[in-house]
Amino acid sequence: MVKFSLVYLLLCASFSQLIWFHANAQTSGFTAVSLSKSNFELQKPYDKSPSERYNFNNGVHTFWVFANDKPHTITSNTKPRSEIRIRGYDYSSGVWQFEGEAYIPSGTNATSVMQVFGGSSRATTIMLRVYSANLTVYRSPTVLENVYNRWFKVNVIHDVGASNVKVYIDGVQKYEGSGAGGNNHYFKFGVYAEDGASHRMESRWRQIRVLRKN
Repeated sequence: MVKFSLVYLLLCASFSQLIWFHANAQTSGFTAVSLSKSNFELQKPYDKSPSERYNFNNGVHTFWVFANDKPHTITSNTKPRSEIRIRGYDYSSGVWQFEGEAYIPSGTNATSVMQVFGGSSRATTIMLRVYSANLTVYRSPTVLENVYNRWFKVNVIHDVGASNVKVYIDGVQKYEGSGAGGNNHYFKFGVYAEDGASHRMESRWRQIRVLRKN
């Protein structure tokens, strides 16, 4: 009985270590940078106050916007958004990583919820969007099905020199593709309307980290 208990405990410990390694393998060799309120620049409809389209409570960033909202500046021709642009860590070289946990309420559709901005062939290196309850890279491929009303972990790794980008969902690699060139990049998260967007769009984010490869 004692031997059985010891074997059981060893198996449980090994399984826990395997889960930990699986969930953290993508951040191995990276160092998290320091983030404070000053690094989070909110972009929201220019005619709305921050509290009308954003809330930060108990460590959770909540963003919402409507399809008929104004753009973020009076001179912009872009679609409505409520999103944070991470300041202070723009980059043009190296390997960088965004990490966060996301929650998408049901009904949000045709909406970008995270992006690596900057590119020469297009405006962004990658965008994670929600279409028909699925999380996609641009329009396709799908990296997570049935995203509504649950938390999931997102890691996006951008290797500028290798022109490579990877997406991990809940610690599992779901996408790898080419970058889009460009000489200035930064991370954004929140909600940004795409063609055919739902009337109301919302995303929630927590445990945001930016990491740089050692």
